[in-house]
Order: sequence, then C-alpha cells, then structure tokens
Amino acid sequence: MNDVLEYFPQNIVTVISKYIDKIENEIEEVRIRVKRPIVIKTDKKNLILDYIISQQEMLEIFERVCENSVYSYKRQICEGYITIKNGHRVGITGNCAFENGQVVNINYISSLNFRIAREKINCSDKIWKYVVDLQNNEIYNTLIVSRPGCGKTTILRDLIRKISNLGKTCAVVDERGEIAAMNKGIAQNDVGILTDVIDNVSKSKGMSMLIRSMAPDVIACDEIGSKEDIISINYAICSGVKGIFTAHGDSIEDLMLNIHISELLQKFIIERIIILNPLQKGEIRNIYYLDKAKKIYVNVLKK
Repeated sequence: MNDVLEYFPQNIVTVISKYIDKIENEIEEVRIRVKRPIVIKTDKKNLILDYIISQQEMLEIFERVCENSVYSYKRQICEGYITIKNGHRVGITGNCAFENGQVVNINYISSLNFRIAREKINCSDKIWKYVVDLQNNEIYNTLIVSRPGCGKTTILRDLIRKISNLGKTCAVVDERGEIAAMNKGIAQNDVGILTDVIDNVSKSKGMSMLIRSMAPDVIACDEIGSKEDIISINYAICSGVKGIFTAHGDSIEDLMLNIHISELLQKFIIERIIILNPLQKGEIRNIYYLDKAKKIYVNVLKK
C-alpha cells in the first residue's frame, strides 16, 4: 500500500493509515470521489472513511499520478486509466472531451479508483493441469474469463511465470502495465526467466511485433475483445505460437455475444475456456474443452 499512498497528500495518508493496519493485505481498491468520502474496498466489504475529498485535493492527487505531466499520460487518460509503478491501475472518470468521435481528454476529474495489484505465486495451480500437458510438452490455447476484479490477470501472470520457468519462451503484451509492471525496462512482477515483455502498446500491434522479433513459443495478453485483437491472435496461432488470453464475461454465452470473440471461438482456435467464479476470487466455475472431432466445447466440470 505504501507505493499507492505516496500519491496522496499527507493529511489523507494519516486518515487512511488509521484504518489499514489490520486489513492492508485484503485491500483491493481505494476509491476517491469529489465531495464524497474515501472508500476502501476489500474482498468482503466497503469501508467508508470519515473524510470528504475536496476538488482541490482530487486535482492534486491526479497530478501526482501523472507525475505533474498530464500531457505525457494523455493516451492512458483517454483510455480511462493510468498504470502506476508496481502494476497498480488508477481508473479515471470525469467530463469526456471528444474529437471525431474519439475521446481526446477527460476534464474535471470526478473520481479515481486505485486498484491494488498483487502477485500471488502459485495461484494458477488449480488450472495448471487444464492448460499444460506435461506428458506431451504441450500448451493449450486458453481463454480465462471472468467479471472484472475476479483475479484473471493475477492468474494469467502466474501461468506465464510457470510456463516460462518450464522452458517455454513467453512473450507478453502488457498494454496496461498490469502483468509485468515494467519500470524502466525491468519487470517488477515475476513473469519467469524466459519471458519477453512489451508494454504501452496496443495488444494487436504488440503481438505482431513480438512474433516477428522474439520468436516466442507462447504469447499472452490481458482482456482481449476488439476486432484487431482477434486478427492478431489468428496471425499468432497460425504462425505456430500458442496463446493464453483473458476476457471479460460470466459465461460462454457472454463470450458469444461479443462478435469478435465469438468469431475466434467459431474457428475453434481456443482449446480451453476457463470461467472463474464471480463469488470466490480465483476459483473455477466451469472449464470447457474443445472437442476437435465434433467441433463443440464441452463443459468438463458439469455436474
């Protein structure tokens, strides 16, 4: 938490510090809203602090997050988030400015959501046997699916670490900086000894760059969903590279509602679909295997 608190003025740090001694390791988010109390979210509850954030304090915190150079972070701001060191992500809301149908800025910042990133070594153990066939030295093209905040990025990071340490060259497109948390070219999170990371680039562009330049065995990225993502995944897998990805959703039916992801599934490129339990972070709810002969996905955990 200390690397998050450094973005807050000292008087706010003093207030927050009174509450976090016993729950520091459980904190998932710190949310601040103009003219509203600070809220600390754990996996069990929302803790509402007796402190109201002023507009001036919001501006000061936002400028600290941007390292006093809002222009340098304009691209991230327009995406609605800023990734700070150690992989923590700050969500942003406010008044959106548009130009030619695109968000070009967010003015009058109304709320910031500091999402706390944590490594959880071996958190992928429960899905490991579904993703990796050690006997045949094979990695399955895998899609990990969950609602936001259910642990899919944390599991993806641990899978990359383990596959890399197994002897497979991994390539990671870390568009938001949440997987490896690169800082001046150094990964702050453990993503394995044979892993190459490219960050601050779109998933689609990053995948094509890594395939051409780094010759990976496995490529990984977080939160796929756009047309460009799917085109690049097709290119990667058709190039003989295995892929492990995550996506938002709550069921295989949700995935089919996304016209781009449904195209990927209908081509039967993905061999494993792992749905996480929204009520219990990191736990599995359903696992679908691709039956290549019948060209259908079969739920292997169905009771």
